[in-house]
Amino acid sequence: MRTLLKSAALALLVFASTSLSGPNLGIVTAAEPVTVFAAASLKESAEKIAADWKAETGNEVRLSFAGSSALAKQIEEGAPADVFISADLKWMDHLEKAGKIKADTRINLLGNRIVLVAPKDSAATTTIGDNFPLATLLGDGRLAMANVEAVPAGTYGKAALEKLGVWASVKDKVAQAENVRAALLLVSRGEAPLGIVYETDAKVDPGVKILDRFPEASHPAIVYPAALTTDGSNPESAAFLAYLQGAKAHAIFTAAGFTVLAKTN
Repeated sequence: MRTLLKSAALALLVFASTSLSGPNLGIVTAAEPVTVFAAASLKESAEKIAADWKAETGNEVRLSFAGSSALAKQIEEGAPADVFISADLKWMDHLEKAGKIKADTRINLLGNRIVLVAPKDSAATTTIGDNFPLATLLGDGRLAMANVEAVPAGTYGKAALEKLGVWASVKDKVAQAENVRAALLLVSRGEAPLGIVYETDAKVDPGVKILDRFPEASHPAIVYPAALTTDGSNPESAAFLAYLQGAKAHAIFTAAGFTVLAKTN
């Protein structure tokens, strides 16, 4: 009897071991997240869209936010991004020329505006136009901007100030930040009396107020392109890029103040 019990126990152990080591474990393995590198100004919108997509599909999105220039350089150096959303055409063009994005997936997703902001309690007022008194408004303070040579919000801002004839009077008073959200924070904390940021950024920070919009004709059109990267391997990345062009995503972008450029799927 003992021999029979031992044999049965051994057989059960072997069966269990074989089942656990076989290919069909009955365990659902979570899919790898889709990794999205996105301009810092997209933070709140992209997080909401990623949450909605997960609720609908069960698939995760891993979001990385920074200045478009920094993200593009990371992708060029081999960072594992599946989707890139830039805040300007320049850095997407750069990656396309480098063979780092799938050109046939590239779309112009969104538009935006740049604005002049001040801390919420500031008494400053102005109307932006040719030769407006920006230097006088700044006094001894600094003008917070994203890096004016590399980060889209900074390059748009510099272009506008040059077009309006006031760059020369303030160029030595600019406090350059690594991205537009860092520039916004300088104003929100009261460390800079004025700043140039996207309108969508100003809307999410209760610590600032918008003094005026820059005329659209004063700078190149603000366009946010999106594309799949050539090094990305996640099979769900194309589906997420398509989701960004859908009605739910568009509603989120519009509520945040973006202009939707891509056609709704």
